[in-house]
This record gives sequence, structure tokens and C-alpha cells, in this order.
Amino acid sequence: MAGSGSVQSVSSAQFEALISENEIVFLDFWAEWCGPCREFAKVYERVASQYENQVVFAKVNIEEEGELAEIFQIRSIPHLVVFKQGIVIYSEPGSMRDSILKELVEQAIQANMDEVRAELNKDTN
Repeated sequence: MAGSGSVQSVSSAQFEALISENEIVFLDFWAEWCGPCREFAKVYERVASQYENQVVFAKVNIEEEGELAEIFQIRSIPHLVVFKQGIVIYSEPGSMRDSILKELVEQAIQANMDEVRAELNKDTN
């Protein structure tokens, strides 16, 4: 899926730089043989094209990048993980409609990371 529209394929080697160099990253874990993944890819591409100057949309093929799938404990696909300022703010399996994905993008853009960090600190203390 490399080079398709505004969604880029990501390898384990590129992952750290992608997350650290971008404010918001949506990461879709998928596989070629997965029918629901192919359907979600159409939604993902459409929404990505509407937010290409605000959010990075990327894909990880779990067949090629098993290490990343293991790190994020991906057990079913498609599985969407959203990062903001390097912190996972969303991680759920399953496909979604355009309107739901757009709502998730808007929530990610508006997420108050001071509140997220405070909540994370509270959970670890």
C-alpha cells in the first residue's frame, strides 16, 4: 500500500521517527488477506485525504511487521491506534464508517494532552 494517496506504509525502522516527528498519527494495522481490512482501507483513504495537512495516516502490514503488531498486542484486524504527541490516545480493533473515523480525527485534534498526561500519571501512581 506504499504510496497510495495520503496514507503511507510504515516499517518497524520508520516507526519511532514517524511518531516522534508528527503531532498526530493514525496507524492502521492490516493484512492483505483480511477482507474487512480492505473495506476499511477505502474509508481510511477517503478520510486521510481530507486531513492530510493536519494528521498523518499510516498503515502497518502485520504480515511484514510482526514486531510492531506484537508491541501493540494486535490480536484482530483491522486495528486502529492513534498517537498524539507520542502517546497512544486510542486503540481499538474493527472497521468504522467515514463519519465515525472523522469524529475520531476531530477528537484527536482537540484532545488536551495536559489532561491525558495527568490521567496517565494518576494511573501510574
